Amino acid sequence: MLISFASLLLFQCLGEGITFAFKLPVPGPVVGMLLLFMVLVLYPPLLEKIEATGSELLRHLSLLFVPAGVGIVAAATQVRGQWVAIIAALVVSTLLTLAVTALVTRAVMRWQQSREQQKSLPQSKPGAPDA
Repeated sequence: MLISFASLLLFQCLGEGITFAFKLPVPGPVVGMLLLFMVLVLYPPLLEKIEATGSELLRHLSLLFVPAGVGIVAAATQVRGQWVAIIAALVVSTLLTLAVTALVTRAVMRWQQSREQQKSLPQSKPGAPDA
């Protein structure tokens, strides 16, 4: 479990390093997750080694939100006059997320329907004349 936890931390550190080196506007842990995903696609046996640790971290995920909550409470005085902007940002981002999710869902459903229709069409044999 220690080695798999170290592997997860390694990917997070790699993501932080890449974000810092290339001055990317994306958080380092997100880049690290993308790297981990690519490695898991290319080398699936790694999943078996880190799955138990990942599941254990997910079981205790609520504890990981405590520092973020404390940070919000500590910064509350700085954002006291910004409530209108914060609420507007939350509403706009929520609506945008719903719209993008709906568009992606519709595109995937159309893609699935076209695949099902292609499978249901009779296949002509190679070299046979079409009617």
